[in-house]
Amino acid sequence: MSSSFELMGLGDLPPYKSDTPSDFPSQTESPTVFVPVMRPPTPAPSPRPISPAPSVISLASSLAPQVMLPPFQALLDEFQSLGSFSRQEYLATLLSHCSSRELFFISTRIAPLLKRDFLADLPIELSLHILSFVDHPRTLARIACVSRKWHALVQDEQTWRGLASAYHFDPALHGPCEPDTDEGDTIGVTLPHIPGVPTLPRIPRPPRPLQPAQSSQALFKYAWLTLVNWKRGGRCLRAHRIPVLDPNSGVVTSVALDADWLVAGLANHRIHVFSTHTGSLVRTLVGHELGVWAVDLVSRGGALDPSHSQSPHHNSSSTPVSGGGVAEVVDGPALLQHNRAPPGAQVLDPQGLDHLLSPSMRAALALDAQYPPIVHAYEREDDPSLSESARSDVAGATRGWGQPGALVVSGGCDKDVRVWDVRTGLTLYVLRGHTSTVRCLKVIHNRPVAISGSRDGTLRVWDVQRGRMLRVLSGHAGSVRSLDVCGNKVVSGSYDCTCRLWDVDTGECLQVFRGHFNQIYAVAFDGKIIASGGLDTTVRVWDALTGHCTAMLQGHTALVCSLQLTPHTLVTGGADGRVLAFALPDLRVHTRIAAHDSSVTSLQFDEQFLVTGGNDGRVRLFDVGSGAYVRDITAPSDTVWKVVFRREVCAIMCRRAGKTTVEIWSFRPREERGERLRIAGR
Repeated sequence: MSSSFELMGLGDLPPYKSDTPSDFPSQTESPTVFVPVMRPPTPAPSPRPISPAPSVISLASSLAPQVMLPPFQALLDEFQSLGSFSRQEYLATLLSHCSSRELFFISTRIAPLLKRDFLADLPIELSLHILSFVDHPRTLARIACVSRKWHALVQDEQTWRGLASAYHFDPALHGPCEPDTDEGDTIGVTLPHIPGVPTLPRIPRPPRPLQPAQSSQALFKYAWLTLVNWKRGGRCLRAHRIPVLDPNSGVVTSVALDADWLVAGLANHRIHVFSTHTGSLVRTLVGHELGVWAVDLVSRGGALDPSHSQSPHHNSSSTPVSGGGVAEVVDGPALLQHNRAPPGAQVLDPQGLDHLLSPSMRAALALDAQYPPIVHAYEREDDPSLSESARSDVAGATRGWGQPGALVVSGGCDKDVRVWDVRTGLTLYVLRGHTSTVRCLKVIHNRPVAISGSRDGTLRVWDVQRGRMLRVLSGHAGSVRSLDVCGNKVVSGSYDCTCRLWDVDTGECLQVFRGHFNQIYAVAFDGKIIASGGLDTTVRVWDALTGHCTAMLQGHTALVCSLQLTPHTLVTGGADGRVLAFALPDLRVHTRIAAHDSSVTSLQFDEQFLVTGGNDGRVRLFDVGSGAYVRDITAPSDTVWKVVFRREVCAIMCRRAGKTTVEIWSFRPREERGERLRIAGR
């Protein structure tokens, strides 16, 4: 057995010899060995994980050439000398002899080498062409988060312009609108002018300035978020409870809506004007003596149609004036009374009442303005098709002829047609001639020409800019219940079971449509096709050119009271609670909706949604393409009278808890209030 010295490494040390002689007696006879004391070994440090430090990597790379043996170099030279096919066979054979661990190592080394940014490597034209196939904004938002190069590609205007076209977003219609509100406007009742009391002139507000151009991405974002709000959001700006003495007199009978104003006519002879941007009640127009049954809102701005003559002097004959002018009425003297004339005064001057207006009122009607002419499609003789812009607006608004502010034209049970200035609340004209209730009313786009239908069986054409009646359209044997205009043509539906097509400029009856067996309650006209519905539960489609009935549509079991017609779709609503959608031109039914438990009182649709209101107190939103139910816009009420909407706002007139209620809903993106929004929606 080895000694402890050997274990300690001290076995080779020489023995210690004493200097004392050996014969000298000593108590310690045994030899003494001195062992050096050694420091105990330091414990080894704990092992640490190997990290790919730059120094280690550089060291490994520096040592790599030294580790490579000559056989490896020979194999590499041999591999490089092979052809393409031989290389593939060489690698396939080599991989077949590798273990799974080695194959995983090879894959980790190969994967980064195979990565390619194809959008960045391609020419920008091809990259943008690839992005044009993306059909959802959420996908574009995710693409923008990949890299800086991809983010720069997504910012291209053409990409968002194409996506907006796919979703039918028109920048002129779906972009943000500038409010047409006046800081000086007060909230309350505006009384009619009292004779003898001077009125301070009001300088009209100049036209709105042009907005700076916005990017296609910003416009699409605004339109997309508005669409998302229709499906899932929206906020009620105001819910007005209008005080009425009698619940029956609080019925909202007519409504008109544009981008700035909401006008509601009530059975209690009042007209309320609300701001669509704030929801505030801005004006209450008082002047009608009985209930208001028809209103039309003329939006500010626009341009004058050159077919309307601007000469202040007109002939009194019935011959049309050359150059597209309008002829004067010869159906007896027209009774026209102006609100600023003395009480009981009757003005029989066929030249009009514009010479009685104050300068501020003349400015409100743009009487002294010079207009750049505009040309519509329906004025071209070489193009028989009508422009889409010539059709009347289903929301009850009309494009103006260049006047600085909005105007309201109304009619009611007092047989009068009144023209109002929205900014001041003053009555500009009181036009008299009807002998019974004015039941329906329309104003032609870009022309100061209004057509009113009455229970006296006549239609009357008015020049609302100069305050004069142009002509009387006689022919119906019963009350004129509804009318619709397109260009210079007007279609009227009557309780005499007939529809008639008239030329506004000449007063000629172009066609008489006979076929209904009962009273007609609704008509729609797009320039080529006329649709009519009534008490016989059928909807008839007529050719405006020939006068022939091209189809009789069935499906309702009660009165057909609502119609809307576009070049591709006809939607009908009835007292049975059903809504039917027909595809044009084959007139097949592509959607049947059981919308309400009782009568459909109002319906309107656009390219995205269908909104209906009913006597069951519900306001419902449907997808116009599939007819699928989306949601209820508001809480249930007692009954819904009218529903009208634009892209950004929806107005609901109903009775809630026994009170007349006007709700104004906004679907504008909240980005306008400084909140952060995501383009991907919710």
